[in-house]
Amino acid sequence: MKVVRNLDLERYMGRWYEIACFPSRFQPKDGTNTRATYTLASDGTVKVLNETWTDGRRGHIEGTAYRADPASDEAKLKVKFYVPPFLPIFPVVGDYWVLHVDDAYQYALVGQPSLNYLWILCRQPHMDEDVYNQLVERAKEEGYDVSKLRKTAHPDPPPESEQSAGDRGVWWIKSLFGR
Repeated sequence: MKVVRNLDLERYMGRWYEIACFPSRFQPKDGTNTRATYTLASDGTVKVLNETWTDGRRGHIEGTAYRADPASDEAKLKVKFYVPPFLPIFPVVGDYWVLHVDDAYQYALVGQPSLNYLWILCRQPHMDEDVYNQLVERAKEEGYDVSKLRKTAHPDPPPESEQSAGDRGVWWIKSLFGR
């Protein structure tokens, strides 16, 4: 699988909106305004904050990302979350491979070698349809079944603050039961 080489982590930091993804049991099925915020730590790791809104309530989970192989120039990262989020006990580690990022770092295609997870991300909550289609085509070239992609609704911009009211991980439990 072809991944980005020499990813500029500093430029990659900040807020990314989920434009589309493969549905997963780790996200609520009816989540909207889903976004991720990445912050580079002094030790080179990345603080990850994933947020989504369901019925007007914020659900979120925090984690850490790091290079899978610090000696490699490939954009292959590992991301670690602890579950359940409200009582972090069990670490869950996954692959986060940046398959494409544009020169301006405004949109990205992220996947993993299993082909079970795929995200199309953008710095804005909406993406030009031509750009979206190009990213879908790129995913298809890598072997992804793009018919599984689900667009993420962004009907109401959520608050910019990371401290908005929420349910600290209750969405995670609901997602286990298919809600």
